[in-house]
Amino acid sequence: MIQKSAKVNNGFEREILEFCRHVAGPYKITAVCQSDDYTIEEPSAKSTVEVLLVLHDFQPRLMSYMRSIDGRNVIFFVVDQWIFERDVDRGFLGEALASRLIFPYTSLVENDFIHRQEIALKTRLILELLENIVLSYPELSHNLRIKPEYFMYEVMLNRVRVFPPMAYGASQFLCGNADKQKVDFVLGGYIKALRLLEKNGDVVFSSDYITLTNAFIKASNNQKTRFTNIIKNAPRTLFSSFFGAFPQLLNFLSQNSEAFFKFQTPLWRREINFFGSFIDPKNYVLVPTAQGFVTLADKVDIRAYSQQFLKTGDYNKIKVEQFGGVLNDVYLIKASTDHSEKKILVKQFKDLHSMKWFPLSIWSLGARSFALLGKSRLERECAINELLANAGFLVPKILHVSADERLVFMEFLEGENLSNAVKRIAVSGVNTARSAKDLELIRRAGETYAKVHALNVVLGDTKPENTFVSPSGEMYLLDFEQASRSGDKSWDIACFLYYCGHYMPLEGEQKAAAIAQAFIDGYLQAGGSAEAVKCAAIVRYTRVFSIFTLPSVLRTMVNTCKSVKGPKCKKW
Repeated sequence: MIQKSAKVNNGFEREILEFCRHVAGPYKITAVCQSDDYTIEEPSAKSTVEVLLVLHDFQPRLMSYMRSIDGRNVIFFVVDQWIFERDVDRGFLGEALASRLIFPYTSLVENDFIHRQEIALKTRLILELLENIVLSYPELSHNLRIKPEYFMYEVMLNRVRVFPPMAYGASQFLCGNADKQKVDFVLGGYIKALRLLEKNGDVVFSSDYITLTNAFIKASNNQKTRFTNIIKNAPRTLFSSFFGAFPQLLNFLSQNSEAFFKFQTPLWRREINFFGSFIDPKNYVLVPTAQGFVTLADKVDIRAYSQQFLKTGDYNKIKVEQFGGVLNDVYLIKASTDHSEKKILVKQFKDLHSMKWFPLSIWSLGARSFALLGKSRLERECAINELLANAGFLVPKILHVSADERLVFMEFLEGENLSNAVKRIAVSGVNTARSAKDLELIRRAGETYAKVHALNVVLGDTKPENTFVSPSGEMYLLDFEQASRSGDKSWDIACFLYYCGHYMPLEGEQKAAAIAQAFIDGYLQAGGSAEAVKCAAIVRYTRVFSIFTLPSVLRTMVNTCKSVKGPKCKKW
């Protein structure tokens, strides 16, 4: 351990303590904390030392001193205990003084005050980061595995983002070159803090990572949390800049005096271009896939994955092609040998410019909101896919995720989607043997949706194209980019039925009624809500689909929904 609790082993530390006693005078010393030299591999006589002196009932609450001891510049920050504890507990000074505890330190007073404050600070900072993860990935946060190193590097990097000159002091840590003993010391505080959060029911430790509890995710996923975390950055920026500028600048110049006259803005920006060599904290945030964990920092693109895919077998030809349409963001990777072919589907999640959901989101205003940001849709795709897979539903396996490139690689399924069955019914009618089989598929789709809704999951985009039937008759669910763990189940029913109605010809009322009845029968038999079916008939939903479904067909399906026995729709 780097932290010392009692023994002062050299003259330098003794002189620090003597000066602290002189400054304290009549005030009781609560703690003396010396920041360790972590900027370089070996301690330097030129490096500036920072000392935190915490006094009980100190007046005036905050002071600083600079003194030369054994030829080294020492900066003393003297603070009242009450002020320091508030900085730890709630960032009273923007963590300008408390943030010294996120780096290695040496306690020169025989008590555990500083250690307790370190754990309290790291507990609060972990909670803030976890809340931000939930707000950034509201669905995927249920699936993420987070290693303790994430918190150590993200906290340090956040301070550098607030005050870039701090990059000089933190570079050894952020580049992964710090002494292992010092890294273990800093990391140990985060692990102890995570253990406290585990006792509190916020996280669960498993192996060498933690997962978030459902209770914590639910409590954190609100706008109040987002606003609170945003406003914390203002005092952090102000005070960190104020208290951090002089020591960091002095430390840099004292060890690099020859660079003083070169210290100009363009050069400084070039000097801190080593930001690119910093460890990405997202390397320690893991997403589960069928082929193992993938980090959120993964940057593989379609070409790179294709080359990786090619190496998995004796493939002599590989091809990437668009799959599904001009505006589609789905691609198919084909790798072939002389005897076989392997396929992988790739979804690329773009923002508004893809125009896939934008027109419908405008038209459906008041009926349903759609996720338009690529990141949001990607995390829903991954999170709901795993949730349904773990619950026993058939879904395509996710093979790899590249969050930075907004790509999801998944297995390619052979077979046909349910829209083909709907089209056959539209052409041949409902009194043929083939139509009977197709109506049975639609009934099974109703059963499947009811079971999904029983998990309190809504799929969001339930058009028949997103229900897939394999050659052996197994039914798969696809496309979860609009899905969520709660929401409007009536929309799922309306979306499926009225999209089916889109394929009906003129005078196709009988066919529409048969399709609607088959789906509703399956949905209710599997325990689906009769009220949800009734609510699918309200104008809020029907107007959305009236632009591409014949009025007579739409009316027939609406009446079929209304005829279901059960409680009235409370949305009327």
